[in-house]
Parts: sequence; structure tokens; C-alpha cells
Amino acid sequence: MVPMDKLAQITQRFEYLEARLNAGAAPAEIATIAREYSDLKLIVSEITSYRQALDQVSETEAMLSDPEMKALAEEELPHLRQRIPQMEHRLQLALLPKDAADARPAILEIRPGTGGEEAALFVADLLRMYQKYAESQGWQFEILEQQDSDLGGIKEVSASVKGDGVFARLKFESGVHRVQRVPETEAQGRIHTSAATVAVLPEAEEVDLVIPASDIRIDTMRASGAGGQHVNTTDSAVRITHLPTGLVVICQDERSQHKNKAKALQVLRTRLYDLRRAEAHGAEAEARKAMVGSGDRSERIRTYNFPQGRVTDHRINLTLHRLPEILEGPGLNELIDALIAEDQAKRLAALDA
Repeated sequence: MVPMDKLAQITQRFEYLEARLNAGAAPAEIATIAREYSDLKLIVSEITSYRQALDQVSETEAMLSDPEMKALAEEELPHLRQRIPQMEHRLQLALLPKDAADARPAILEIRPGTGGEEAALFVADLLRMYQKYAESQGWQFEILEQQDSDLGGIKEVSASVKGDGVFARLKFESGVHRVQRVPETEAQGRIHTSAATVAVLPEAEEVDLVIPASDIRIDTMRASGAGGQHVNTTDSAVRITHLPTGLVVICQDERSQHKNKAKALQVLRTRLYDLRRAEAHGAEAEARKAMVGSGDRSERIRTYNFPQGRVTDHRINLTLHRLPEILEGPGLNELIDALIAEDQAKRLAALDA
């Protein structure tokens, strides 16, 4: 059970922030206050419901001493008391420490692993799945950079995904995704196994990370590969190298060199922000191993088996025999919901330990 004095402190803080916003806080403070106010609003709503439920139980228990109301009270009390543990659980979930990046947009990066051209084709399948999923969630999905292979696959792709709670829902997708299927070029009908690596990074803003001009080298070049009439006619492609870390970002999807530079800087800033987050969370590495997944890009997390029409998430031992629905996007919801629920359960258990 959550201590009532802690609930009172949270409610008082919420009321203070509400008063500050209504009084007209200084412009420099508004964004910070509004963000904290928004985070506490859901918690305070759960606190209010929980307190009302406890009051109802107390009032109904008091009715037991009234002969005229005793029968009604005895009938209602079991139902009222039954709600309390469920409401306490919801309140505990709302009070779990949140990842500061959960509300951010995300940069999604997918690259082929083992499997050659079949792995590149699998990257295209995963990209389509995430695009469809983003559409079903009402999110904005924009390709930042895409390098196609010769046979219709994708050598590398990065995309920006914007909307409500994007990183909170997509962050468990980071890792190695494995596919088992019979390639179209396989004459013997043998099943091949190939893989792709997915990275989901919380998108950084300019205020999060200032990149000194002296830390980067910008090279321009002609775009290559499929891309329309502008390919190989103008130096529109941009390659940015971050000298301290050696990170390299190439962007050539736009006709405008200026737009390619802006997109490349956006990706570079996000990768550097992710590195900083990883360093900050280093001390929590052991604790994170107990969660659903560490986010390690080398960790095999899921297998898509085409012959059997199933998808298995190895972190939670969940198998769904709805491969087509999942690849169409909306079916991914059940997997993500299960991963979030498992993560919450383990974090609650860690708090009680």
C-alpha cells in the first residue's frame, strides 16, 4: 500500500504547479512547469479515484451500525472492497519512475545482419511494419535516409517517428530481429535464417546537445543509387563526421543539400544523445538486465517464422500465430503491450524487494 502522506505530497505539488500556471509563470519556466504538471496529472487522477474508493468503503462500513442500512451495506461492501487492490495496483504503476525520454519522438534505424540479400529484404519488411504501425497510432513517419539494395531490399534506413508516447512504445524494439523463411530464389524449398538489427533512439533536440562546429567535418558529394533525375547531377548528398567519436552520418534523400545537412545533424545529435544516455545509465546496467531487455542491439529479441506463421518474442516467451497481422502493423500492439506489462511487473517487484 502506498503511504498516504506521499500521496498528499504529490497532490500538494500538483496544486502548486496548477496555481503557478494559472497565475502566469515566467516564460522561461512555463515549459518546465507544464511538463511536470502534465506528468503529475495522471497520477493525481489515480490518487483521487483511490481516495474516493477508500471513502466509499469507510462510509459503507459506518452504515453497518444502522439497522435500516445494514443489509444494503453488507451487500455493497464486498464489491467496494474488491476494487481497492486493483486501484492500488494502478496507482503503483502510475507512481513508477518514468524514463525521461518516454514522451520523446524517436529515430528508428534498421540494418541487415547475417543473411545477405535475404536480410536486406527483411529490413524492407520491418520498415513497412513500423510504417503501418505508426499509421495505426496516428504518428508521423518520415524517412531520413534510405539505401536500397540491387534486388529490392534495403541496405540501411533511418526514419523519424513523431507522436504521443512514441519512444515509450517503440523502445523495446531495439535488438536483433530474426526471420526464418524460404527465399524466392531457393529452388530446394529450404528454410533460410537471416537477421536485421533495429535501433530505436529518443530523438534529441538542439537544447539537449550543442555540437561545436570544430567537432564535425562536413563533406558534400553526389548522391548515388535510385533517387530520380537529381542523382549524380548535383553535390546534394552530405556526410557528417563527428571527430571526437568517429560517428559518421550520410544523408542524400533530399534534392537540397541544406535539407540533407539538417537531417544528418538531426541523426548525429540523436546518436550522441543516446551515447550520453547509455553512459549515464551505466551504473544501472545490472538492474536493466533484470528488465524486459537491455536495449543492446546485439541481443536477439524476436523471431518471425514464415512457414509456421508465427512470431516469438524471446524476452517474454510469447508466441503469436498471427504473423501477417503483425507485419501489417496493428498486430504489433499485442506484443508491445505485453512487453510493457512485463517491464512494469518486474520494476514493481524490484521496488518491493
